[in-house]
Amino acid sequence: MFKKVLIANRGEIAVRVLRACRELGLQTVAVFSEVDRNALHVRYADEAYCIGPAPARDSYLRIDRIIDVAMRARAEAIHPGYGFLAENDEFARACAEAGLIFIGPPPQVMQKMGDKIEARRTVSRQGVPVVPGTYEPLRDEEMLAAAKQVGFPLFVKAAAGGGGKGMRRVETIEDLPSAIARARSEAESAFGDGTLYLERIVKPARHIEFQILADARGNVIHLGERECSIQRRHQKMVEEAPSVALDDKLREKMGKAAVAAAKAAGYVNAGTIEFLLDKERNFYFLEMNTRLQVEHPVTELVTGIDIVKEQLRIASGRPLSYQQQDVQQRGWAIECRITAEDPYNGFLPSTGKIISLHEPTGPGVRLESALFEGFEVSLYYDPLIAKLCVWGPDRAAAIMRMKRALSEYKILGIATSIPFHQRLFQSTSFIGGVFDTTFLDERFTLEPGGSEEVEKVAAIIAALLTHDRRQHALSIPPPTRSTRGGWKRFGAWEGLR
Repeated sequence: MFKKVLIANRGEIAVRVLRACRELGLQTVAVFSEVDRNALHVRYADEAYCIGPAPARDSYLRIDRIIDVAMRARAEAIHPGYGFLAENDEFARACAEAGLIFIGPPPQVMQKMGDKIEARRTVSRQGVPVVPGTYEPLRDEEMLAAAKQVGFPLFVKAAAGGGGKGMRRVETIEDLPSAIARARSEAESAFGDGTLYLERIVKPARHIEFQILADARGNVIHLGERECSIQRRHQKMVEEAPSVALDDKLREKMGKAAVAAAKAAGYVNAGTIEFLLDKERNFYFLEMNTRLQVEHPVTELVTGIDIVKEQLRIASGRPLSYQQQDVQQRGWAIECRITAEDPYNGFLPSTGKIISLHEPTGPGVRLESALFEGFEVSLYYDPLIAKLCVWGPDRAAAIMRMKRALSEYKILGIATSIPFHQRLFQSTSFIGGVFDTTFLDERFTLEPGGSEEVEKVAAIIAALLTHDRRQHALSIPPPTRSTRGGWKRFGAWEGLR
């Protein structure tokens, strides 16, 4: 296996990959923007290099600077995490041209499956059911004709889309021209590609995805499903494994279809096949994510398989450590995405310094986070700041454990999505497993926030905590080289370049 890995990311996913590397005895290199100089992933890595100003376009999206750091640090491989350059085939090609191993699929596979039209064509040729829609790039007038055959309601979608960008819901033929114009404009702005296609809306539907692992020797397995139907405006909020909607027979059928789709693409490394499941229990291929998923921990919790370590082994040329018959799901796992957003104010982003932090622990609790007291949450990056995961012997136990963990999780200094999750886990529909992808947008309400008195008390507590820390800081002598040594447990903190 290679000896040194650069992690081309930040936040909790960078820390997650760094930990996997350390457990495999690999040296690590972190990159950071100017605003992330004090970030936890920087402290944790063996080496860390600044790659530019705070905006991602000037730092974490700069392929040239990341490749340059890898060469200077003599890294042999690059792990992209998720987001930023994780699904950028140009980045994967640049790594190959520089003699670096890209820990992900080959660039040609990434390009094929990143184009949603090409992905639909690829998997449908292998008999994998696909959501009804169009299979070719169409001009505006051609879309108007094709829409009548696809049927309403439908989505206008960007071929290079993701995260709900470049997507518009259309109820009638009269609404189609304006939806096409808006979707195309948004797609060109977000992805530099205005290619669109049509896809019938499957409603009601569940969003079910299967985790795939594939090595370079043609071995492909799946690690079971994840339930991802709890979404707000097409953004996942809660994930769990397994899904209450699947029995063993349907799970096997969907798993085989997921493996067939990955094989059809010539896939290598970790990836995810996403399906929609309708009320008649028919399933349809939606898309493939050619990277590590945010929600991978729930699969790890129920299977005991470390997906990041498998990524590293596969990228080094080794065969899969597991065969399909080795994969067994045990118990139930749930993940809550903790974001720096105010659920009582339309989920507007919240920024500021973490002035007090109490993280949940105890049996069956796993927290993926890069937060610490004093950390500054900025507007420059995605609002996802942590992932709270729990495991239980069954779904009821996992729900109760998550409620306990959420009640213990205290972040003071910014607004977070924790109150939203606490309200969700009181919902009888959610507890009963009666939900689909429209649940949050159409049938869930968040109770009003606390009273003015509660807000005043919180402000007083915050002020007292800040004052106490300032007084404590004044009583500590200035640091010397010997007193700073405690940071060395986080890596080469003093050796920043």
